Amino acid sequence: MITKSIPSLFTVGNLFLGIVAIILVFNEKPEYAAIMVIIAMLLDGVDGRVARALNVTSEFGKELDSLSDVISFGVAPAFIMYVVAFQDLNAAAAWIVTALFPICGALRLARFNVVSGTPGYFIGLPIPAAGGVLCTLALFYKDIPVAVLLISTLALSYLMVSNIKYPSFKKVGLPKGSLWLIPLIIIIAVVLGLMYREHLTKIIFVPLVLYALYGLKKNAKLGILRLRRKKRQSSEETVSSDQSV
Repeated sequence: MITKSIPSLFTVGNLFLGIVAIILVFNEKPEYAAIMVIIAMLLDGVDGRVARALNVTSEFGKELDSLSDVISFGVAPAFIMYVVAFQDLNAAAAWIVTALFPICGALRLARFNVVSGTPGYFIGLPIPAAGGVLCTLALFYKDIPVAVLLISTLALSYLMVSNIKYPSFKKVGLPKGSLWLIPLIIIIAVVLGLMYREHLTKIIFVPLVLYALYGLKKNAKLGILRLRRKKRQSSEETVSSDQSV
């Protein structure tokens, strides 16, 4: 019974940190709020692997994970961006854009739960990555125009519900014998995050953005290949019709 509960404890920890992030940002501590989201990403990344390593995966765990993700990577990052950057905008626009992000995240999670995707890939930008980009991007609010932050929020919302493929690292499992290292890694991550909160969050921003852009690049490349293939086919059909005449 205790073994079956271990993965859910990581998931509940993810949810708890998402709630703490919301509280922190409304107490004017956006850097700490972003750190909570990033640590929640770490917990979200290990709960499923722990479940598979212990062979205790369940539908309950999957549903709890999705519900936690909506809060930690949808609502919390949206509120972080709203508090630091959108409060001086037109109220209706700020509220709609802020609400749109977790709504798209919820839609993406619902689709993930019911639609079989391509093995090795996610369909749409995963909500933890989108939330990580948004909450760390918000920390640059003094250096980036509000219009850019607004467009970025809308773009991340779209990427979550798009059909763009992103590589999945779920097959990278954890040996059962190394599970004891996970609490140690989490503690180290928390300590480093609190000690170097300004630098750590901005450093993590870089790989998250690269991951988000990777899907766009790959999708654009596939689109170009399809256009070339269509042109080649149309030219071949034209040649064959001319020869038949």
